[in-house]
Amino acid sequence: MTSHYPERSLTRVSMSPRTLFNTSMTVVAFLCGALALLPLLAVLSYVLIQGFSSLNLSVFTELPPAPLRKGGGFGNAILGTLLMVGIAALISIPFGVIAAIYLTEFSSGKIARWVRFATNVLSGVPSIIAGVFAYGIVVLTLVRLNLGSYSAIGGGFALAILMLPIIVRTTDEALQLVSQDLRQASVGLGATNLQTVTQVVLPAALPAIVTGSTLAIARAAGETAPLLFTALFSTFWPNSLFQPTASLAVLVYNFAISPFKNWQSLAWAASLILVLMVLITSIIARWATRQKA
Repeated sequence: MTSHYPERSLTRVSMSPRTLFNTSMTVVAFLCGALALLPLLAVLSYVLIQGFSSLNLSVFTELPPAPLRKGGGFGNAILGTLLMVGIAALISIPFGVIAAIYLTEFSSGKIARWVRFATNVLSGVPSIIAGVFAYGIVVLTLVRLNLGSYSAIGGGFALAILMLPIIVRTTDEALQLVSQDLRQASVGLGATNLQTVTQVVLPAALPAIVTGSTLAIARAAGETAPLLFTALFSTFWPNSLFQPTASLAVLVYNFAISPFKNWQSLAWAASLILVLMVLITSIIARWATRQKA
């Protein structure tokens, strides 16, 4: 029996223009994604290779050496970085979360729009401007009061300025994503507005708030310019909040441009430690986001 339908080849598949365009765009998107990751992989691999060769236990426990002396470490810079970032977190996280709560739950629409606009402007301010501002507010005030000059307090204050808009924006967005049904149900059960915010809204938005805070900490840990104006640097262990304090970022800046090989190797090791600190905080942020999901 002869078939009246035309034979179709199973090996030849005609590709429509739409399918061809979709395939081409997929390939282009993949290539763009790979090119975007290339600088990150290049930086990480170079820092890992250079820093790992200079890494040993003494860098965590010893002080920076003299220019021509081998060995030494930057334990004071690690401690100073943790100290100043901790001060910045103690300042910026409470103020940022409370400001975001006011914007979302208590303020009028006009005030909230202006505050959000000011927050966006502050997030775009160069970090060196924050350092100059902190220098005028903290360092010069300490000089006038005879309490010192460059200090960990000044460095923490400068970093807090940089962290504040990130925390306000992320917390504000997190609170807005909380369902209105939860608020209405809490009010319907007799809770006040303050009780609803503290016992219902904040716990629901807590993972996103933690994410924003860890991202802000990651940014502050790698800042150099504000600390040059406020904390400066020290080759000793920090024993007071009102004395010059070492940090990893400033140590990398000072030692990387020096002509001494031992300081340059320490700069690479400090760069690796700084990258690992930022990586750990980013992992914590991702973990908090997954917990929310």
